[in-house]
Amino acid sequence: MTVPSTNMKQEVPGGGLRDLFYVLFKHQAKILVIFFGTIATVAVGSFLIAPVYEATASLLVKIGREYITKSEVGEARNLMMVNQEDIINSEIAILNNRDLIEKVITTMGVGTIYPQLASDPPARMTPLEAAAIQFSKDLTVDGVKKSSVISVSFQHRNPVVATKALALLIDLFKEKHLEVFSNPQSSFLEKQLANYQQRLKESENALEAFKQQNQVYAVEEQRSLLLRQQVELDTGLQATHNRVEELQKKVASYREQLRGMAQNKARYTQTARDAIVVNAQNHLLSLQLKEQELLAKDYREDSRFVDNVRKEILLVKAFLRAQEEDISRKVQTGNPVYQEIEKELFKAEAELASQRAGAVTLAQQFAQLNRKIQAVDQKQNELRNLQRELSTHEKNYQTYAEKLEEARISDDLNHQKIANISVIQAPATTQKPVKPKKLLILILAILLGAVSGLGYAFLVEFTSQSFSTPEQVERRLGLPVLASIALKR
Repeated sequence: MTVPSTNMKQEVPGGGLRDLFYVLFKHQAKILVIFFGTIATVAVGSFLIAPVYEATASLLVKIGREYITKSEVGEARNLMMVNQEDIINSEIAILNNRDLIEKVITTMGVGTIYPQLASDPPARMTPLEAAAIQFSKDLTVDGVKKSSVISVSFQHRNPVVATKALALLIDLFKEKHLEVFSNPQSSFLEKQLANYQQRLKESENALEAFKQQNQVYAVEEQRSLLLRQQVELDTGLQATHNRVEELQKKVASYREQLRGMAQNKARYTQTARDAIVVNAQNHLLSLQLKEQELLAKDYREDSRFVDNVRKEILLVKAFLRAQEEDISRKVQTGNPVYQEIEKELFKAEAELASQRAGAVTLAQQFAQLNRKIQAVDQKQNELRNLQRELSTHEKNYQTYAEKLEEARISDDLNHQKIANISVIQAPATTQKPVKPKKLLILILAILLGAVSGLGYAFLVEFTSQSFSTPEQVERRLGLPVLASIALKR
């Protein structure tokens, strides 16, 4: 029984499977029409869509010289400044570079890759710009996780064009990679190397000229020898001063004794004084022989040693003259004690004069030796500066020579297009198109058709202004249904 209701809106059939199946059987024709219509429409549309093929390739990124940072100056040390993930991301960025894509399109031609864009480009855009944007959309570059591999794919309606475009992109990518990481500096390094080579040669000439001019070859050994001589002279000079002080005291003591004994003229004797004079004469003869010996040993006339001997000779001669004059004036004495003391006094005075002369000589030698040591120190400082300058220029020359060789090797590798990029899989296009995926589209069409048909049936039932079952009448009106008659058309 169907009871029309014009004032009340029907609610969604609720509750049980009976109402659900009632709606399905009631609107089964409409559901089937929508279901099969949707499937047919989508299937026909999928067959009308032009197929799209995909060319794929794989690249291996190795850690090469491009990512090795080398020190510009000082000690050459190679440092790895980036990690593997940064390297992969950098290479992906180069592959997606707009200039690289435009170069591929320009090489192959816009009409070859995208003929529709060549004939009818979008407004306010050149065909090349539009083709570059579309190429970027069709290009996919991804890094394979936990590896050094980059996967590259390019989709196009023509499989041959897709393969050629991807192959050209990879070739241009290698050139772009070398261009980005190359650092042409051979000409600069050659100039610097020639400059430091000239400086090195000048330093070597300056050092050799200094050695020849100053006769400096083993400065450390010369300085050590002079220092040893200085120590020996200083020791001898101190000993001489001590001996002079000792003789001065001895002479003063002898003179004091002689003054006490000189009051008794009977004590004077001729023999003792003659012995002193003889000793002095012997000493004079010894000095003269020493002078001749020094001259015989090739000592020069103005030599210090010859000059010292001659000074002693003059002192002894003066002493002999004084003694001869004194003997003629004094009364001869025969006191052997007096004569012995006087003899010792003469010996002490002669030795004192000799020691004083020796002290003067040693002092002069010591001063002269100090001047020599200062001169050697000055020469040593100049020599060290020249050697330091030579070492610096030599080190700089070696550094630039090594860097020039490295730059030449790098340039040769770049010219031969040797990079850290290897092609694992050459560009190849699958035989079957990747778009459209007809099976997936068909499955989606079935789902869409089922959902659309069921949705339409329930929508129609929800918006209906009539009751279809006795239960709807009882729920809506709150009155029991006593009887119902099935409707037959």
